Amino acid sequence: MVVLVDLAHGGCPGCTGASLLRESGLCVFLLCGRTHRDISSFSEALQMLHSRVQILDSGSIAECLYCFKQAVDQLDLDLLDLSSIRVCTTARGREELVQYQELLFTAVYRFDYEVGQLTCTSCRGSTHSDPPGLTVQEEVSTFVQQLPALKGDIRVLKSPLIPDCFGHGFTTRSGGVSCIPTLSSLNLFSSCKRRDPVAVVMENKRRLSLHAGFHPLPLQSVKVNHANDVWVFGQAEPDSYDSVVTNQSGLVLMAPGADCIPILFADPVKRVIGAAHAGWKGTIMGVAMATVNAMVANFDCHLSNILVAVGPAVGVCCFTLLREQALDFLRIHPDCVPDPESPKPHVDIRLANRVLLQNGGILPEHIHDNSVKDQLCVSPCTSCHPDDFFSHVRDGLNFGTQMGFLWVKGTAEQATAPVGQT
Repeated sequence: MVVLVDLAHGGCPGCTGASLLRESGLCVFLLCGRTHRDISSFSEALQMLHSRVQILDSGSIAECLYCFKQAVDQLDLDLLDLSSIRVCTTARGREELVQYQELLFTAVYRFDYEVGQLTCTSCRGSTHSDPPGLTVQEEVSTFVQQLPALKGDIRVLKSPLIPDCFGHGFTTRSGGVSCIPTLSSLNLFSSCKRRDPVAVVMENKRRLSLHAGFHPLPLQSVKVNHANDVWVFGQAEPDSYDSVVTNQSGLVLMAPGADCIPILFADPVKRVIGAAHAGWKGTIMGVAMATVNAMVANFDCHLSNILVAVGPAVGVCCFTLLREQALDFLRIHPDCVPDPESPKPHVDIRLANRVLLQNGGILPEHIHDNSVKDQLCVSPCTSCHPDDFFSHVRDGLNFGTQMGFLWVKGTAEQATAPVGQT
């Protein structure tokens, strides 16, 4: 078991961590922050009893807890139970540590707080000495902004089909601060089932916004349900939706993908945009054409004016379904399932979306996907390119997420990057 002993919020070793001297075999971390309390004898006593003792005393509480998370992530998880991290602290410490927990950890790490009684005279007030006036959120934000970028600079793919009155792009995995291997480094989605915390993902989004030129515009991502619901921004927001459309400038639409397809829609005549998340279920349910239909019905867009950029997604080379599931794609077009007799046929979800869009009235030349060979590819196979993209198929449950993003530029806004790859 992992145990975190909080010595930074008013408790001494005797009051906060004395119970550990009656146990053995634990993995113990001593959270000291900038405290100057002498814990050498306590640390030495713990080292005689437990498998690992580490002192966290570098900088702010945010930095110490970030180092704690990194250390836990690097431990042999087969020998540890991350569903319960025991925290020995004070009442004040618990109140503050819960705030750090929400920003620097996810629900994968469950903290069980044990509040000790402060009985000795040395336990008076906190020795936590972070800069005065900073809230926990401000302290965490300040810390993550100082983290180095990993895997090189941010790189964004752009479709030459989308005109300059819009800002847009498809992210790759470089240039962020996420450090877990399958999430490194520009992971843009935090989930209770994964190990990349909110603060890190928000910092990745901040760095992306600065690079792509939409900082500090608000972001609106779809709420993934693997279906075909579309939210017209400004109307009542549904509980879940895999697509959103708007004609408002100054709002960045985002659609996630990690094998599923982020698809961007733009009508330069009506200045209307849409962003959709199309997994295999959403593809079958027609989320792409549902987005188009919402643009037509709500903003009087014409099919002949709508441009579609299909982002990075798992290719037919790497994606299989059960045979009964693949039959739905066979009905869309025979080429969507090259080996239909296999128990687990390969399925081409990118081709399926193109066929459905063309059947719905989108001009073939207004769709930019992997079938377009004379332009920069914006929809390579995510599974085949581990250095560039996240992939659920390849990486398993703790996978990262890239995004397609799109916004209507304001009249005074100028293009900040050339068409192509940045």
